[in-house]
Amino acid sequence: MAGLLWAIIVVLFVLWLLGFALHFGGGLIHLVLLIVVVLVIYNLLTGRGARV
Repeated sequence: MAGLLWAIIVVLFVLWLLGFALHFGGGLIHLVLLIVVVLVIYNLLTGRGARV
């Protein structure tokens, strides 16, 4: 499940970068960035981060 979450984060981040570079989407860019940040924070809080 954690692998799927990281895949979603990477895809959203790449889409955000493309939107930022190509100047399309307007508010959608900020929404995607917000979703990525929320998923990263959720991942950190649930303890599913890197295993040592």
